[in-house]
Amino acid sequence: MFKFSIPSFWTITPFLILFFFLLPVLMVLASLLGDYSDNWAHLYDYVLVDYISNTLYLIIGVSLLSLLIGTVTAWIVTTYDFFGKRFLEWALILPLATPPYILAYTFTGFFDAFGTANNFIRDIFSLDQSFIFFPNIRNIYGAVIVFSFTLYPYIYLVSRSAFLNQSRSMLEAGRMLGLSQFEIFYKLSLPIIRPAVIGGLMLVIMETISDFGAVDHFAIQTFTTGVFRTWHGMYDLKTAMQLASILLIFVATFVWIEKISRKKALYTSGTSTFKPTKKIKLLKYKAFISFFICFIPILIGFILPITELIIWAISYNLSFFNEKFLLAAMNTILLSITAAVLCASIALIINFSIRFKKYRFSNFLSSFLSLGYAVPGLILAVGIVQLFALIDQNILFNSDIILTGSIVGLIFAYIIKSYALANSTFESGFQRISTNLDDSARTLKSSGWNLLSRVHLPLLKTSFLTSILMVTSEVVKELPATLILRPFNFDTLAVATYIYAAEERMFQAAAPAIAIMLVGLIPIILLTKMISSSRPMDK
Repeated sequence: MFKFSIPSFWTITPFLILFFFLLPVLMVLASLLGDYSDNWAHLYDYVLVDYISNTLYLIIGVSLLSLLIGTVTAWIVTTYDFFGKRFLEWALILPLATPPYILAYTFTGFFDAFGTANNFIRDIFSLDQSFIFFPNIRNIYGAVIVFSFTLYPYIYLVSRSAFLNQSRSMLEAGRMLGLSQFEIFYKLSLPIIRPAVIGGLMLVIMETISDFGAVDHFAIQTFTTGVFRTWHGMYDLKTAMQLASILLIFVATFVWIEKISRKKALYTSGTSTFKPTKKIKLLKYKAFISFFICFIPILIGFILPITELIIWAISYNLSFFNEKFLLAAMNTILLSITAAVLCASIALIINFSIRFKKYRFSNFLSSFLSLGYAVPGLILAVGIVQLFALIDQNILFNSDIILTGSIVGLIFAYIIKSYALANSTFESGFQRISTNLDDSARTLKSSGWNLLSRVHLPLLKTSFLTSILMVTSEVVKELPATLILRPFNFDTLAVATYIYAAEERMFQAAAPAIAIMLVGLIPIILLTKMISSSRPMDK
């Protein structure tokens, strides 16, 4: 006789969470099956080509420049020994604390016709006010610079790690064959680290595609600006969803290309022995040039924006500690901590479920749950709005609960977008816990909850705290999803910065922007500790 058993909590929970994670994306894709409005015809005839071309130009330009900055700086700090190298190897990740839209705001304030840089040149040389030394940067070339100097650390981090793990014997063989240092770099080292670099490059591309604040400030027509303006300008949610679907196909294409590229780019060493690479000592002008090359990205991506923001804040007489700023800061703190705790808890439960139930397809499940990081926040926001509207109209229509335009949508989007960060932390944490503990608990017939609370959780306190800090930092910087999903008159630090910058009120934008960058330093501190611990002993 057939016996039906109710699935346990640990069996069904991961799949329920996966279902809810995929729902907003499926809602967006479903729009392609519906009718197309006159607005769509207008967009198709006049601006769709611009959306596609500008998005592709940005992707190509940012990819090339980020690759150049990230790989070259990583090669220099791992291959050579010179004054200031230890400072540079962790300082090179500081631009991660600077969201692209904040660098865009400070760039315009610095390089505009009457910005800090041009005013300084005119004052020094007593030039006429009509003289402009620095050209207009509010274009796609300026956007490429902004994105590249804030996103290159993704490539730098993976490249540095890959360079450190290269065998000394391989490099010595290259030198014996008469290869120069430059030839060793692009003929030997770069091909070997290609799979790792592709992973970092994908993060750069995803961040570039999903950005709204920087491209909007520079008046560049991309998919993200198109979706936002179609919705909030034309008040056409359906057409906005169809545009978002095309953007989602873009993202899926790049993810697929990345998977294929990784499979075809497998390089291994022919020996099992490993020797760390011996650093080449640089002196005098060579040391200066190396330091200068590595310092420029830090200067442009972190020092320049934070300095400009501090000058603006001081110029505003430090009167930014007003009620509006404090309210935005409080909203940001409450939202980020709530989303971070929930996200970390979900990641903990899912990773424990996969370990406890020993799914055959655990890698598949984990990968799908983490795909939210690759989905632009704008797409998630559009899908969540449509999903909540259907729930409000068909399920909650007789109740006092309204999901659309509530904080619930914001937290939901943050969790989906940031889950990958929390998941990676717990995956590494669970790997350090011996499976013998699980076997012993099963022998004693301990329940899943007892095993989790009494055995695993005490050992995962560091992972739990780290994931909360990482997600908090990510949520604070999130702009597109917050702009769309926030309740009426509900501002966060990111939204306040965007509104002030859109109104060219740069002095007022300084305070929330500084606060965002300070919170963004949290993962920098964590990564710095990891870099210090990963530094091999030179022999």
